[in-house]
Amino acid sequence: MKQAKRLGITTCLLTMAVGAASCTMDVGLSETGANSGNPGDASAASKTLSSLQVQAEGAGDDYERAAFGTRWKDTDRNGCDQRNDVLARDLENVGKDGSCIVMTGRLHDPYSGKDITFAKKDAAEVQIDHLYPLALAWRMGASRWSEDKRETFANDHRNLLAVWGVPNQQKSDSGPGEWKPRKSFQCTYAIKYIAVAHKYTLPVTHADREALRGFLTRCRGSE
Repeated sequence: MKQAKRLGITTCLLTMAVGAASCTMDVGLSETGANSGNPGDASAASKTLSSLQVQAEGAGDDYERAAFGTRWKDTDRNGCDQRNDVLARDLENVGKDGSCIVMTGRLHDPYSGKDITFAKKDAAEVQIDHLYPLALAWRMGASRWSEDKRETFANDHRNLLAVWGVPNQQKSDSGPGEWKPRKSFQCTYAIKYIAVAHKYTLPVTHADREALRGFLTRCRGSE
């Protein structure tokens, strides 16, 4: 049974998966960034996707968010928690209280293309999404991970993305076979999703693999 919404991306890890790939997806998510996939990135991601194990989802009835540890720790030890790190990275015109707390900003939502004004007093308008959802990861094998590994996964900048709350709730804990972002972000979404799955040795379902293959065809210059 599907679980309730899990928040939760980011940076491209393809250099880890295939050293020849040059990945510049970490430069913010403007309209240009959302469409910055190139044939080299897509080709590398496609090879990595082919190496991922394919399996059916487990039941996941025993999933709890607490299994992935404290929400928004400062796991990179830069003095700021991961939520504020991601907001500072993904928003434009950021205003802070001190060196960490993001109070205001503007989000060009990568999932819908909508421009969102962020204010901390209405923080739910902009949420932090786990690209590879926690509940899905649990069903795909994270239930057997150590607590430390699950907490690292839940706070990994590479798997975190600031997004508008509406599509995030629609996405819930679905994989790419069940939910997809706007067409112009599908290339970046696929590259990031594959990189996270590869880093954590997470399998994908058959439906997710086929959806990701389709998303990669949207990368600029792909045939």
